[in-house]
Amino acid sequence: MVIVFVVLIAVLIFVIAAVAVGRETSRLAAQPPRPVFDMDEAVEWIADRLPPEVTAELSHDDVRQILQWSLDQLAVRPDDEVLVVDDEALAYVQVRAREAGRDWTESQIQHVLDVQLAYLQAIGAAGAEREI
Repeated sequence: MVIVFVVLIAVLIFVIAAVAVGRETSRLAAQPPRPVFDMDEAVEWIADRLPPEVTAELSHDDVRQILQWSLDQLAVRPDDEVLVVDDEALAYVQVRAREAGRDWTESQIQHVLDVQLAYLQAIGAAGAEREI
């Protein structure tokens, strides 16, 4: 009798666990995957989509540095909703580039930031632009 009781308890525990795991699996499967910003992937993706006149002047390391500075600028903004590419981001990267002795033009930096926004939208990390 004790063995039957132990088996019934074990089956009951298994059924409860299976239902809980199944419910959570279904819930997670219904949610979109979380976007992940991979710097190496972003550099490749963005560099491949820059205009030829920009890629003739900027190396992948230059693109990586511009992206890093734009991400640094996002990290220091206090806003809950962040405008990914705006005049402030451009100015921030320009100042950092000047301090580092880089001779990138405003147009080159703007092209990288524009394609960065497209990359963020492609991976689902940024939504479409909204009117303020």
